[in-house]
Amino acid sequence: MTRERRRIWISRLMLALCGLAAGLSAAILVILLLYVLVKGIAYVNLEFLTALPRPLGEPGGGMANAFVGSAVMVGLATLWATVLAVGAGIYLAEYGGERTVATMRLVADVLNGLPSIVIGVFAYTLLVKPLGTFSAVAGAFALGLIMLPIVARTTEESLRLVPNELREAALALGIPRWRATLSVLLPTARAGIVTGVMLAVARVAGETAPLLFTALGNRFWPNGLLSPTASLTLNIYQYAISPYDQWHQQAWAAAFFLLLFVLALNVAARLLAARTVQR
Repeated sequence: MTRERRRIWISRLMLALCGLAAGLSAAILVILLLYVLVKGIAYVNLEFLTALPRPLGEPGGGMANAFVGSAVMVGLATLWATVLAVGAGIYLAEYGGERTVATMRLVADVLNGLPSIVIGVFAYTLLVKPLGTFSAVAGAFALGLIMLPIVARTTEESLRLVPNELREAALALGIPRWRATLSVLLPTARAGIVTGVMLAVARVAGETAPLLFTALGNRFWPNGLLSPTASLTLNIYQYAISPYDQWHQQAWAAAFFLLLFVLALNVAARLLAARTVQR
């Protein structure tokens, strides 16, 4: 066998192995989705989405309060964390000095790798103890801390991908630098920033540990943002460790909806990123 022939066969072999690895990865996700769906199919219905949990022993019931609680906390976290993180990303990409940027990048990377339970304890000390109550606000604060480094670093990288010609053209027209950043650079990098936000939302939507210390959970509708609040992840955890089969099935159903939401966000983020590259 000639050297050229051997290289062709090695290339084909490695290509086949890469394809096999990609297929196995996709198969694991499909199997996981199907397994979770089969385990919780009995409770995947409209009542599960619109009804409150029923007392133990009564059939039926749902997790409407958990769906709403998760949406409220993730929404509040996205609101405050995105504003702060985008500002931090703009500073890192456009205004920070070399040492300052390096230090802030290190801080963001460390915060990104911090265990979520530590963030939960921090939020408990900072908000729950002074307020004297578990609440959706404390839960949103903890989730926002997890989102901060992800969105900040994504914003920085998206702004750095903007061609310098756009910056120079805006400044050549006499536009102040801050106005050029807001009116030219941010709109250009918008797709990348939105993609980072969506991935950060997908990340925090599945967090449980921070909410154990902040939101606590609730089997009823909350009395407000400053009261214990249910979430899907908390209900999944509490139902999964219980000894009741009915709760186990509801936990599987909740896990299916949560997994479907995270999958949808990731797919949407990938499609948005691909569309941006094409443009």
